[in-house]
Amino acid sequence: MKDYFLILALVGFCTGQSRLGSYNIDPAVSVSGLSSGAYMANQFHIAHSRRIVGAAMFAGGPYYCAVGNMMTALNACSKFPTSINVNSLKTYTQTYANSGLIDPVSNLANDKVFIFAGSRDTVVVPGVGKKLEEYYTSYVTSPGGIKTVYDVPAQHGMPTDNYGGACGSTNTNYINNCNYNGAYEALNHIYGGLQKPDSSAALTGQLVLFDQSEFFNLAAPSTYGMDTAGYVYIPSSCQSGETCRLHIVFHGCLQGREKVSDRFARNAGYNQVADLNNFIILYPQAKSNMSNINGCWDWWGFSGFAYANKNGFQVTGVKRMMERTMKQY
Repeated sequence: MKDYFLILALVGFCTGQSRLGSYNIDPAVSVSGLSSGAYMANQFHIAHSRRIVGAAMFAGGPYYCAVGNMMTALNACSKFPTSINVNSLKTYTQTYANSGLIDPVSNLANDKVFIFAGSRDTVVVPGVGKKLEEYYTSYVTSPGGIKTVYDVPAQHGMPTDNYGGACGSTNTNYINNCNYNGAYEALNHIYGGLQKPDSSAALTGQLVLFDQSEFFNLAAPSTYGMDTAGYVYIPSSCQSGETCRLHIVFHGCLQGREKVSDRFARNAGYNQVADLNNFIILYPQAKSNMSNINGCWDWWGFSGFAYANKNGFQVTGVKRMMERTMKQY
């Protein structure tokens, strides 16, 4: 086994990938994501609610919406929200909780949830986001815990205030210049009191390519839709040892490293917020395979029946990345 990890380290060195480091991290970790990444952020939040204090979903729907079926994912959970039975999804949630496959749902009561659905989104229509709101309303009970944004005329994509295609039009990067800083608004709702960045300001930190392979034991990551490398943004303050917060960002379909290199990680707006407010931003990277040609995160079951709970291959790997980043683990 030691030889295996030595090989991984050597492979990472030869390909220009660093080993993911450990930092002084506040235990209040949060997640966010776009599209399939929004579904993944929700899954990770529900599975590990003991550790995650907040989640932001851009163009996503409720937990276990696809019920392990790709056609349900492409239809009801993307285009036909009236077909989504939230009560049924809550039953699945409670069954998983009762069996210990996800953390107790009582952990969600005081969490912060941010939901964004562009009013012109034709890929994941706004009604799907409203079903996500209905789902979370059953669990998040603190006043003001859920913030929804349904009035920005955005097409499918991550909304920013300085980068991307026209807000209401489709573009292949799925980043929309909507004069709306989605990354800041999401993180500020979750944590409160954050400084809003000047999006034109130069960054002080580093975007690092790290080796993801070591977080998946002996299995080939691509078999389960994972890339061999991911990105992490580390502000200079966090590099120098200051206590920082950790936020995990899940890209959307067609936005992973294999499709757009580091374009999403550099331009989605999170790094500017991180610089001003001492966040490390972890960008795990999904990858295409024969069951997942667009490099989406698994929210319908192509990586196995446990995809939405603690035993899911992708969920488990990202949890290991999270724990590596936090020195106390």
